[in-house]
Amino acid sequence: MLPKALTAATVPATPATSPRVVRPELLRRALAALERHGGRLQRDRMAIVDFAAASSQPRFHFIDLASGASSSKLVAHGSGSDPAHTGFLHRFSNAGGSNASSEGAFLAADYYVGKHGRSQRLIGLDPTNDNALARAIVVHGAWYANPDMIRTRGMLGRSQGCFAVGEHELAEVFERLGTGRMIYAAKV
Repeated sequence: MLPKALTAATVPATPATSPRVVRPELLRRALAALERHGGRLQRDRMAIVDFAAASSQPRFHFIDLASGASSSKLVAHGSGSDPAHTGFLHRFSNAGGSNASSEGAFLAADYYVGKHGRSQRLIGLDPTNDNALARAIVVHGAWYANPDMIRTRGMLGRSQGCFAVGEHELAEVFERLGTGRMIYAAKV
């Protein structure tokens, strides 16, 4: 059961106008995923990635489920999801070698140091992303996800399917997400 402060029933049906607010339908889907996978997840906070928004918009939303407070960050999508590099995600894939972002619920697992520095492994919880661990889909920092990319190119660069955030944002992202919590990614 979700905390009283934020449940699917309390999400308004009218769309939000601010890019820093999670759209109601996406929030409803994320809350349903939290219910579906709740036995495996901590339920105090979660992250929602709104892949309907452009990469130039803060679309990685961190939600405190008790208070409803949120904060938002920039996040890149995979090059296989946007082959023409338009700044918008066009398709998802769960296939190895696709370099695409996957949709669905992810469990934020352990931290490690790899080719992108400190990173966090993700375990896909749905059939649409259950290859995430084998594909090495993780949260990591990257130069191409820094805010100055928007000033110079109008959009972020692309990952190989990972949730890449700005290098100077990574510590805060890890602090807000932590281990055992859900990231829900979709394009609604």
